Amino acid sequence: MQNTKLLLTSFTFVGLLALAGCSFPGVYKIDIQQGNVVTQDMINQLRPGMTRRQVRFIMGNALLTDTFHPDRWDYLYSLQPGGGERQQERISVFFNQNDQLVSLSGDFKPGVSRDEAILGKTGGTDVTEPATQAPAEKSEVPAKPGSLLDQIQKDVDGVETVPVPTPEPLDTTEQ
Repeated sequence: MQNTKLLLTSFTFVGLLALAGCSFPGVYKIDIQQGNVVTQDMINQLRPGMTRRQVRFIMGNALLTDTFHPDRWDYLYSLQPGGGERQQERISVFFNQNDQLVSLSGDFKPGVSRDEAILGKTGGTDVTEPATQAPAEKSEVPAKPGSLLDQIQKDVDGVETVPVPTPEPLDTTEQ
C-alpha cells in the first residue's frame, strides 16, 4: 500500500513536470516588438546634407545615442512573433561636424519598400503628363434629377467661399 501510494505520487509529480514544459495547442502567444519601427519608406526619404532635426522628424528619436560617438545615432527594431524566431533590424545614421547627414549603414538599402512590393509598384517615381482631352470628349453621365448624386452636386455648386479673417497686429505701445 505504501509503495503504491509513493508510486502514484511520483507518477503524478513527473506528469505535472512534463505538462509544465509543453505548450498547449490553441494558446495565443503575443508578438513582442521592441525599439524603433523603421520602414524602407523612411530610409528612402533620407538625403545627404539633412540636419539632425530633419532626420529626427523622419526617423523619430534614436534608440541609442552613444556618449563617445555623438555623431552616430542607432535605430534598432526587433520583432518576435508569438512562438517564432526573433527578427532584428538595425540602422546607423552618421553626421559630420556641421550636424549634417553623411552616411547610413545597416540592414536597409535604398530600393523598393515593402508596401510598394506588396502593391506591385516600382521604387521609382513615375511622372506622367496629364492627358489633354477636349471638353466634348468627356464621357460623364449626368446624375439623374432628384438622386443623391444630383443633390450632392447641387450642394457642391452652391458653396460660397468665405475669406479667412486675418488677425490685426497687437498694439505693442506702452500705456
